[in-house]
Amino acid sequence: MNANRGATGPGGRPGGMGRGPMGGGGPMAGLGMTGQKAKNFRGTFFRLMGYFRPEKWMLILVLVAAIISTVFNVLGPKILGLATTRLFEGVVAKFYRHVPGASIDFTYIGELMLILLGLYLLSSVFSYIQQYTMAGVSQRVVYNLRRQVEEKLGRLPLRYYDTETHGEIMSRAVNDMDNISNTLQQSLAQFITSLVTVIGVIVLMLTISWQLTLVTLVTLPLSIGVTIIIAKRSQRYFSSQQRALGELNGHVEEMFTGHRIVKAFGHERQSVEAFDVMNEELYKAGWRAQFITGMIFPLMMSIGNLGFVGVAVVGSVLVTQGTVAIGDVVAFIQYARQFSQPITQLASFSNTIQLAIASAERIFNLLDEQEQVPEAVETSIAAPQGHVEFQHVSFSYKQDEPLIVDMNIEAEPGQTIAIVGPTGAGKTTLVNLLMRFYELDSGRILVDGVDVTKLRRAELRQLFGMVLQDTWLFNGTIRENIAYGRENATEEEIVHAARTAQADHFIRTLPEGYDTVLNQEASNLSQGQKQLLTIARAVLANPPILILDEATSSVDTRTEVLIQQAMLTLMRGRTSFVIAHRLSTIRGADLILVMNHGTIVEQGTHEELLAKGGFYADLYNSQFTARAAVEEAMS
Repeated sequence: MNANRGATGPGGRPGGMGRGPMGGGGPMAGLGMTGQKAKNFRGTFFRLMGYFRPEKWMLILVLVAAIISTVFNVLGPKILGLATTRLFEGVVAKFYRHVPGASIDFTYIGELMLILLGLYLLSSVFSYIQQYTMAGVSQRVVYNLRRQVEEKLGRLPLRYYDTETHGEIMSRAVNDMDNISNTLQQSLAQFITSLVTVIGVIVLMLTISWQLTLVTLVTLPLSIGVTIIIAKRSQRYFSSQQRALGELNGHVEEMFTGHRIVKAFGHERQSVEAFDVMNEELYKAGWRAQFITGMIFPLMMSIGNLGFVGVAVVGSVLVTQGTVAIGDVVAFIQYARQFSQPITQLASFSNTIQLAIASAERIFNLLDEQEQVPEAVETSIAAPQGHVEFQHVSFSYKQDEPLIVDMNIEAEPGQTIAIVGPTGAGKTTLVNLLMRFYELDSGRILVDGVDVTKLRRAELRQLFGMVLQDTWLFNGTIRENIAYGRENATEEEIVHAARTAQADHFIRTLPEGYDTVLNQEASNLSQGQKQLLTIARAVLANPPILILDEATSSVDTRTEVLIQQAMLTLMRGRTSFVIAHRLSTIRGADLILVMNHGTIVEQGTHEELLAKGGFYADLYNSQFTARAAVEEAMS
């Protein structure tokens, strides 16, 4: 039997288990990504567009509806100009020139108004069709993308979760996905409408007067230049705003998560002061970002007004020359106003699409991560007995840095195997290999003579029941948390499992009994009560092999007795791997494996190892010496 040095996983924790279920700063991590730009904009853009391929007919409908809606909307000023011209001509002929029999043709004007009303109504209808269809398209695309991410997360090896913070993963699955969703639904439709509007307005302006069109287009470079300059400056402040918001959210989450510790050590004032500093930074960055962004529309309005003045002056000259009708000048002024707005929207859209593509790139990077080894052809163990063998197992977290080398272990059915050693010795790594959370570098692990790589992961893990040091309970009733151990468990089976785990009594003392709802962190139960529930969950699962990892390390002595009684009942007749720091709890183990730096340095029963006077004896005696010293100091 051989194994080697150091089994501390990434992050310094044995087995590389990371920082807990909300490791990496919690769900607020990654908020500061706003302001990033895609490294491969072109490739990511076309890859994202590939998700629209099944929706091509719907996109054609969106495009057609947008064109029709915009054309009808753009035709409005032209028709209104015709009505204005006819009204102007009638007023001049009747009241100024006093032409005999002259009158205002209200019939013609009324017909034009009805046509105008019909055009605007049709424009609204097609605009609704465009928005409704685009909403469906964007949500289906994001749905498919979100489903791929969810499925990918289930296929990623545990090694990935050790190297990426949980907050970063959540940011990609939630924040980046929402960013893409909002861009596709709002900005893409806005882009199509703005582009069609610009083209339609230019065409109709040219049909009226190329001179007035030239006057309007003179302001275009100035409008684009101002928008780009302001967008670049505001981008920096928006990035600072999001970074400050991320820091503030992280601080708030940290303070509320550990509010008892903050109060216990009297750090409320320091916490509030730190909050005030971050809040002030957020205020300054947000104020600057909003102020600079808010300058775009007044400046664009001013530039547009210059264009209006130019159109009014040149149009007046052309009207006096009889080149252009007065109604066309009125229509042109409206077109000039319509022309400036989509230009601003198109300029802002470039920034939005940059952020969306950056988010898509982060999601695609996740989808491109190397997956765990594919499932083998399904093999089953008809009647599992719990015979486990490690044959020449070698493993390393990093290449060229071996952690376990040529390890050989055999556990007979029903035996209790205790694994002991100092922190970082590799105890949890051994269990992770057994559960196939990591793939071996070489060697084999057999369960009842079957190589674990020949079993489907789901079937392999159904052979194990786990009771860990870090209890995991979800927001739900106690009944639901126990029933997590086996699908479709009956009420009688749930209660029986709770009784076996010594948990039924305390559950019935709660106001709602088994219907008591655990809060998000299950803080309405003590640590020992939570541990008893996890044991009840394992009892209900009824696995042939058990893994008990430091299950009594953080409870009081009385609760420890209850937990040990529950575990002894649970372990009866099952192969059990017990990881323990308190060596007094594993005296009755059939085999004790002593690990240090990834190597099994000793093995045997409690009495045999004490008799050797080696590493285990030193560990055992040092615990009692330390306890005696503490008790003497306290007395």
